[in-house]
Amino acid sequence: MTKKFDLIVFDWDGTLLDSTNVIVSSIQGAARDMDLPQPSVEDASHVIGLGLSEALEYLFPSVSSQQVGSLMDRYRHHYSVYGQKISPFEGITEIIETLHAEDFLLAVATGKSRTELNKALESSGLGIYFHASRCADETFSKPHPAMLLELMEQFGVEAGRTLMIGDTTHDLQMAINAKVAGLGVTYGAHPRENLSSLAPLACVDSITELESWLNKNV
Repeated sequence: MTKKFDLIVFDWDGTLLDSTNVIVSSIQGAARDMDLPQPSVEDASHVIGLGLSEALEYLFPSVSSQQVGSLMDRYRHHYSVYGQKISPFEGITEIIETLHAEDFLLAVATGKSRTELNKALESSGLGIYFHASRCADETFSKPHPAMLLELMEQFGVEAGRTLMIGDTTHDLQMAINAKVAGLGVTYGAHPRENLSSLAPLACVDSITELESWLNKNV
């Protein structure tokens, strides 16, 4: 069967790794440590996918740049405690292995820092399958299209041959901004109605549905 895409780009948190609850808890813990109002689960989930500084500035618009730096430190502290329990969603490793074996170019576009992503790639065991990645501390944060544009340029792949898969509106808006196809997964941070509003190719509700969709559509 002829491939429809050459490059498949995945978001990391909430798409490949079951980390949404840990990120929310870490944001809320950082707020408590700084005696700031604790954001709701909904609000904390909304900023997942953004770079950390952008996420915290959005949630706490009145704090100073120095306080944002302190919030980032406290977030990382909490994440380091909770994050040891994070693993890929069940079935994700097999999906990535299959795509890799079928010679798709695979990449990650994430709001994580480079240091954080490198650790996660290694600890998850997924790093050996990805050909490239882009992080929020080395280029523009989502939904700016830079991550996708840079990856496409790196591999010489056109927008029409690129697919972005993610669990947030930031992922899908980045896909729109880069003029590439988007696929939403609803088992992560953002609800289906928010993802559907950006008219992706589809929204899938589980890892099983993701596998089935990829088998039929890439």
